[in-house]
Amino acid sequence: MIRIFILVAFAIVFNINTNLNASNMENKLTLLQEKTVTISAFAAKGELDKLSIELNAGLDAGLTVNETKEVLVHLYAYCGFPRSLQGLLTLMDVLEQRKTKGINDNWGREATPITDNGNKYDRGKKILAEITGVPAPEGRLTTGFAGFSPEIETFLKEHLFADIFERDVLTYAQREMVTVSVLMSIGGVEPMLNSHMNISLNVGISPSQLKEMIQIIDVNIGKDEASAAQSVLSNLLGNRNMN
Repeated sequence: MIRIFILVAFAIVFNINTNLNASNMENKLTLLQEKTVTISAFAAKGELDKLSIELNAGLDAGLTVNETKEVLVHLYAYCGFPRSLQGLLTLMDVLEQRKTKGINDNWGREATPITDNGNKYDRGKKILAEITGVPAPEGRLTTGFAGFSPEIETFLKEHLFADIFERDVLTYAQREMVTVSVLMSIGGVEPMLNSHMNISLNVGISPSQLKEMIQIIDVNIGKDEASAAQSVLSNLLGNRNMN
């Protein structure tokens, strides 16, 4: 009887440990995700020598060329065309160098053509509501920056959340990982960082993964940027009762 009890207890403990380990593995950034963070961060900062190293590492880890291109295209919406174009030119150089070494990189699939002919502003509103979890308001926004500059409100909905987010080379979670990495790296945009960390949690990125992303920024970009990001995340998790 005692022996059976011990065996049962052992089985329960083993099962708990196995579940915990599985949970930890699920919440840990994969190598591809780590490379997405470093590629986004170095491209945003314009540190092209380091970007070149990380592009090589990302391709070696299994990022396709089209996924890598999409990361560098996506970040222009958050740190500008100059950084994005420099990143793409660096990727072109990296691919050429790898080709001369006999490395044939996997280009991967391209974005599925968009067949939805619906109003682009409404499509953008729908995507934004999906990733934020906040129902889209009727009509157009007319308060705050949207009232002051209706043009940028149109660009945000029609271009960022329709043209860009509709492209399925990257998932919403991957796009938010790029966005958060860029915002942490450039610094000084804490309100927007808070919004996108919040969206990240909505689309499946875990608190522990966000913390790991901050650690990557600490090591590769700077302690000040990481400290500011950690403060934003701590406040966000507290407000969502996720500490």
